[in-house]
This record gives sequence, C-alpha cells and structure tokens, in this order.
Amino acid sequence: MTKVLVLGIGNVLWADEGFGVRCIEALAETRIFTGDVTLLDGGTQGLYLLPFLESADILVVFDAVDYGLPPGTMKIVEGDEVPRFMGAKKMSLHQTGFQDVIATAQLMGYCPGDLLLVGCQPEELEDYGGGLRHVVAGRIPEALNIACAWLAERGFPSTEGHTQAADLADASIRKDAYESGRPSEDAACRIGDERFFPRLEG
Repeated sequence: MTKVLVLGIGNVLWADEGFGVRCIEALAETRIFTGDVTLLDGGTQGLYLLPFLESADILVVFDAVDYGLPPGTMKIVEGDEVPRFMGAKKMSLHQTGFQDVIATAQLMGYCPGDLLLVGCQPEELEDYGGGLRHVVAGRIPEALNIACAWLAERGFPSTEGHTQAADLADASIRKDAYESGRPSEDAACRIGDERFFPRLEG
C-alpha cells in the first residue's frame, strides 16, 4: 500500500520560521484524507525524521524558504529539485538539516520517490517568540489547497474535517494557545518573548 507523509518543518519560536509547522497544524484541523496519510510536525528534528521518510512513498513538505523573493511569495518545487531549493539560502539550522535528511535517505535507498515542497518566502525571522507575519500567515490556505490538490491527483483525496494526528506539536505551542498567551506590544520584551527566557534564580 502506498504511504504518504505530509511534513511541516520549522521553528514556531522564530516568527515566519514557523510557517511549515502552522501549515501542518491547519491541515490537521481542516482536512481528512483517504488512504494511508500521516501528518507530522517535524519541527527542527533533522535526522530524527529519517525513520518517517523510510516508511513513506510520497512526501509533501511545508516550509519557509528564503528564495530572495517578496515576502509571502509561494514557490512550488517537485521531485529531484526539492533538495536544491530547500537550500536556496540557509536561514536556520533546520533547513540545512532537512537537506541532510533527504540526502541520507537517498544514500540509504529509501527516500520517497515522489516529493513536493510547498515553500513560502518569509518576511521576518529575527523575532524570538513572535508569530507569523500577516503576509505569510495569509498564504496558509493556498499552501494547503496546493498540497491537497497534488495529493488528490495521486489518489489521496481529502474532505473537510479533523484529522486525529498524534505527531503534532504539544497543545501549549499550537497557534491559538501560543498567540493568546503573548503579552501586549507595550508589555512585551523587545528582544523576544519572555515566556522562553530561562528564569534566573536568586
């Protein structure tokens, strides 16, 4: 049986770096797939994702990728071009790490044969604890539609609904909880979100 892995990668603590993770979260909240489809928040796990790639025949990746384009620009890449475009411009540890994941999977002979990268150009990355900027968050519905249409062409249609996925982020950092817990702009620390600073004793 053909197995599909739909993967969101990135870091929700660095503003638009969280695009891929927010995409997979939104997909689980709004769609149900026919067939063997796994939704996974890959975060910044790097090579720990190898076992998931090993068991997949089809791979869809959501990610923020710096192509040097206007913020919010979507770029869709397929097949052998995916590893190259994921390294369009290094902007974080996770990006190069996922290139390594694909390269290692190819070397081991178990990289998914059919790949799709749904990438979005970030606007802001230097905001520790910040959320997606509006221009990037606004592209999530389009990203999901692209991925769903691509999977439907391969025999994995989806309908409206909610997917119970065990491999998503902890509830405390999913979008609604994360955004509602942010202090006002006046009260917020200007160098990041205080919720993620280590507390000093004494």
